[in-house]
Amino acid sequence: MKRVLVTGGAGFLGSHLCDRLIAEGNDVICADNLFTGSKDNIRHLLANPYFEFIRHDVTQPLYVEVDQIYNLACPASPVHYQYNPIKTAKTSVYGAMNMLGLAKRVHARILQASTSEVYGDPEVHPQPESYRGCVNTIGIRSCYDEGKRMAETLFFDYHRQHNVDIRVIRIFNTYGPRMNAGDGRVVSNFIVQALKGEDITIYGDGQQTRSFCYVDDLIEGMVRMMNCEDFTGPVNIGNPGEFTMLELARKVIELTGSKSKLVYMPLPSDDPMQRRPVIDLAKEKLGWEPTVALEQGLERTIAYFRSVL
Repeated sequence: MKRVLVTGGAGFLGSHLCDRLIAEGNDVICADNLFTGSKDNIRHLLANPYFEFIRHDVTQPLYVEVDQIYNLACPASPVHYQYNPIKTAKTSVYGAMNMLGLAKRVHARILQASTSEVYGDPEVHPQPESYRGCVNTIGIRSCYDEGKRMAETLFFDYHRQHNVDIRVIRIFNTYGPRMNAGDGRVVSNFIVQALKGEDITIYGDGQQTRSFCYVDDLIEGMVRMMNCEDFTGPVNIGNPGEFTMLELARKVIELTGSKSKLVYMPLPSDDPMQRRPVIDLAKEKLGWEPTVALEQGLERTIAYFRSVL
């Protein structure tokens, strides 16, 4: 049994990770300030003697004894991370420093949930880990993009300077049950609009692309990375299947049986036009690749939203 800390553990990804870690027989501490996370996501775990919830903000130090740390704490959708951009930057930077300091003190292995947003609006497609990105340092998304880039810097500096045992994954678009219905992400937006019979909002011409990884596949890659020896990353964890926003919208309409119409709105500032991971490194080092097809994952996600709306 390992004692594992998950920051952001009441969020979409964090709660699924807590489920997985508890199922594997670990003693789990979930830390979350509940800005975007929800107790509803972890309510089924609260009575488990090997699960502990702490309401905590990672911009403040946390003193616990653990073997592993998954640092997932940070609002990850534009609606939420642009609500208080200075706080978002602090969460990425101070949060990384506080969790790295904890890992250093207790000799824990620590994994950083970084993001494909470190690549910005890419000039290289698809994106390998060696690509250094094309990021606007002063745009409305910079609090998140540059915050995550700085967190990666801190992880590798703590590794080089203090020999902290680090792992870094770059998460591409992920979807599934427990997504926040109001988080502004494209999958949840389209599904909620379709189920409510509202117009589906397409930004720009709908030709921009994303790659969608089902949450179970993402968690599998994350756990494999944490338990992989002698490999720090960074490594891309995402699904290399690439779809336009129009293709996604039409698939959601088909699967929900909705009569929603498509409406077009201006493209938000700095919105990337293309996003698809190269996952050769994940295949080589982790023996990992996604197994859940988009249609299969969307059916499960639509069933979840039907149950909560």
